[in-house]
Amino acid sequence: MNGDKVYKVPLLPLRDIVIFPYQTTPLIVGRQRSVNAVKEAIKSNLYIFTTIQRDPKIEDPKEKDVNVVGTLSSIEHHIVESDNIKLLVKGIKRGKIVSYDDRDTYVEVEVKAVENVMKDTLGIEAMRRQLLSAFSEYAKNSNLVAPDIVAYVSSIEDPDVLANAIAGSIKMKVEEKQALLEIPEFDRYMSKLLEKLFGEIEIIDIEKKIKAQVKKQTEKAQKEYYLNEQMRAIQKELGEKDEFKTEIRELEERIKKKKMSDEAQKRCKNELKKLKMMSPMSAEAAVVRSYLEWILCLPWYEYTEEKKDIREAKTILDSDHYGLEQVKERILEFLAVKALSPDAKGPILCFVGPPGVGKTSLARSIAKATGRNFVRQSLGGVRDEAEIRGHRRTYVSALPGKVIQSMRKAGSANPVFLFDEIDKMSMDFRGDPSAALLEVLDPEQNHVFNDHYLDLDYDLSKVMFITTANTVAGIPAALLDRLEIIRLPGYLEIEKLDIARHFLIDKQLKANGLRPQHVVFTDNSIMNLIRDYTREAGVRNLERELSTITRKIAKHILETGNSTRKNIIRGSNLEKYLGVPRYKRSELEERDLVGVATGLAWTEAGGDILAIESVILNGKGKLTVTGNLGESMKESASAALSYVRTISSEIGMEKDFYKNIDIHIHVPEGAIPKDGPSAGITMATSLVSALTKIPVKRDLAMTGEITLRGRVLPIGGLKEKLMAAMRAQIKEVLIPKDNSRDVSEIPETIKKSLSIVLVEHMNEVIERALRVESSALIWKGRGNQGLVEPHMDVAGSLPLPTEQHHPTN
Repeated sequence: MNGDKVYKVPLLPLRDIVIFPYQTTPLIVGRQRSVNAVKEAIKSNLYIFTTIQRDPKIEDPKEKDVNVVGTLSSIEHHIVESDNIKLLVKGIKRGKIVSYDDRDTYVEVEVKAVENVMKDTLGIEAMRRQLLSAFSEYAKNSNLVAPDIVAYVSSIEDPDVLANAIAGSIKMKVEEKQALLEIPEFDRYMSKLLEKLFGEIEIIDIEKKIKAQVKKQTEKAQKEYYLNEQMRAIQKELGEKDEFKTEIRELEERIKKKKMSDEAQKRCKNELKKLKMMSPMSAEAAVVRSYLEWILCLPWYEYTEEKKDIREAKTILDSDHYGLEQVKERILEFLAVKALSPDAKGPILCFVGPPGVGKTSLARSIAKATGRNFVRQSLGGVRDEAEIRGHRRTYVSALPGKVIQSMRKAGSANPVFLFDEIDKMSMDFRGDPSAALLEVLDPEQNHVFNDHYLDLDYDLSKVMFITTANTVAGIPAALLDRLEIIRLPGYLEIEKLDIARHFLIDKQLKANGLRPQHVVFTDNSIMNLIRDYTREAGVRNLERELSTITRKIAKHILETGNSTRKNIIRGSNLEKYLGVPRYKRSELEERDLVGVATGLAWTEAGGDILAIESVILNGKGKLTVTGNLGESMKESASAALSYVRTISSEIGMEKDFYKNIDIHIHVPEGAIPKDGPSAGITMATSLVSALTKIPVKRDLAMTGEITLRGRVLPIGGLKEKLMAAMRAQIKEVLIPKDNSRDVSEIPETIKKSLSIVLVEHMNEVIERALRVESSALIWKGRGNQGLVEPHMDVAGSLPLPTEQHHPTN
C-alpha cells in the first residue's frame, strides 16, 4: 500500500473501541448510516475507515464529532441480520481524514495513509525485544491475555506488527489507545507503548501486594467489602484520591463561608489541616470529619426575625388555650419585656402543673407568637450528666449533648427551647444532669456554654428557655433558684366542658374523618364523661375518651353505610361506647356520722376528698393509724391525739381517758398512698367526735395542719382542694386563716358554690364541724388566749402542695 495514496472509502464511526493496524476485531454494526456504510464497502469491495467518536453518546456523529486519525480496515467476513450486521474487520494501515463527504445514507471520507517513520533501526530492535519481554511478563501476571495471543505475539518479528498487536491486547482506556494511534514517529510510538506496559506491570505488582494485605485483614469479610478496599488501596498507592480531595475542598469552602466565632474558625482550620495529612479510610479521619460537620451545621449567628406584636401574641394564646388568664398575662408581660429590651437577661420560665393542663403546648404557642423556631427536649429519666454536656471526643462514638443537638435541629440561634419534665431527672454514678443544667439556664453564664464534645464556647444567651414540671418538689434547689415558677392549676369541670365543646370535639371529629352532622355531644354526656371516665386535672384523658367515641361512630358508619344519620351522645348511652364508668364519684355520706370527718387532699390529678374515720375501743392507750399513710400523716395523727388530750376537760373527758381505750384512725382506699400534714385538723375533729359521740356535719369539709397548741397552719393546693369539695357537693369548707391571701385567686365559680370559712384555732373548727344544736362543748374561756406564737413565720411560708394522693400500679 502506497503511503502517499489517498483512499475514498465509507466511514464507520466506533463508540468505545480502537482498531490498530494488523489487529482483527469482531464488530456489531446497528446504526442505520453505519450499516449503509458497511454495505457500500462490501458492494464496492472497498476498505472501510474506522475511527472513534469523541462523544460515544451521540447517535448520528458529524464531522466535528469523530477523530481525524483512525485505521483503514478490510472486511474479512460479515453476516447480515434483520437489524444489524456482524463483521470481522482487520486493520490495514493508519490513516488520516483529509476530506469529509456527508451523503444521504452514509458518510464517505478521503483518507491519506500514514506511514510509520523509523529512524534508528538498532534502537527499534532493542525496544522490540523489551516490548516482547515486558508483554510476556504482563501476560503472565495479569491473566488478562489468552495463551494463544501470547504465542502469536511471541512469534512476530516485524516491530510494527508487534507493537500494534501488543497495543490492541493490553488494558488501556479508549482515549489512551487513540492517543497512541495518533503518534506518527514509530520510535516514540514504541516508547510510549513500552512506558504504558511498564506502568501496567507496576500496577499489577502493587495490586498483588494490596491483595495480600487486604486478604490478611479481611479474610472473613464479604466480597463486596473486599473489592472496595482493594480499589481504595489502589487509589492510595497511585495517589488518585479524587473523592477525598473533593471533600477537603468542600470543607474548606464551607469553613470559609460559615459565620462562626473566631475560636471555632481557628479550630476548624486546625482540624482540617490534620485531616489533610490522614488516610481517608482511617478511623481518626472519620472522627475529624464528624467533628467538623457538627461545628459547621450549628447555627452560630443565624437568627429568625422575632415578632413583637403583643396583640397578635395574645390572640394566639387565646386561640390555642382556654382559660389560664393569669398565666397568659404573665407570659405576655414576659414577651413585652423581651420585645422592648432584647438584650435584657430575663428569668427562665417554669410552668408547673398537673399532667394535661397545657404546659408543653403553651411553650409551642410562645414560639408561634414570637416567630421563633421551637425545639423540645424531654428530661424524664435522664440521669447522665453527659446527656446535657456531651462526651469528650476521646470516647468511641462520642456525640455532643442534647443541648447542642437540639440547637442544630432548631436551625437558628434564638429558638424557644423547652426542657420538658425537669422534675423527673435523677442522678447516679455518671453524674448529676441537673448540675449541668445550671450553666445552661443561668443568663449570666450561658453565653459561653461549653459542650465537652465541641470544647468550644457556644452562645445560648439569645435562646428563650422554658421548662415544665408537675411539682416543684422534684426540682433541685440550686436549679429552682434560676427559674420563675408559673403555676398552671387544674381545670374546673365547667372549664373542661367549655374546652371539650370549643376545642376537643372539633379536633377529634376532624382526626377521625367525621363531620359535625355525624355526631352531637350533649352537655350532660360531656359532664358524665368528665366525672365517671376521667380523673385528672387536665384534659388529656378526656380527649382520649372523646377519640374513642368518635372512632366507634366512624366504624359504625362504614359498617352500616349510613352517613346521614346523626348520632347523639347522651349521658344515658355513654356505657354503649365506653363501657361501665371507670371511677366512682366522691359522694357525701347519707347522714351525719360519729367519728367520720371529711378532709381535702391535693393530688397530681387535681384534688379529692378524704373521709377520715376514728373508733374508740377498750384497750390500754394504743394509737393505730391505717390507710397506707406516709410519715408526715402519721405524725399529724399523733399531734391531733396529743392536742385532744390537752383539751380533755373542755370536751367532758377525764384527763387519763386514753389509758383504758385504744384509738384506731383509718383513711379509706388503703391501696392509695397518702401523705402530708394538712389532714391534721380533720383527724382531730374525727377524734373529738368519736370521744364525745357527737356526729360531724356530712356536708362540711376541712383542711389544715394542726399544732400541739391547736393552731391551724396554712396548707398548699387550695384551689385543687376546693374544686374537689365543689365536685362532691360540699356546702361549707374550713381553711386556715393564713390562706386568706390565696382565696383571691380562687375562681368565682368555686366561691359561689362553697361557703369558705377562715379558721385559726381548733376550737373554731370543732364548734363549726360538730352537729351541736346548742353549745354542748364549753371551752371555759380558753379561746385563743395564752397561745404561744410558733417559731416559724407561718404566714410567710410558701403555699406549696403538701398532699401526695395517687393510685399505685
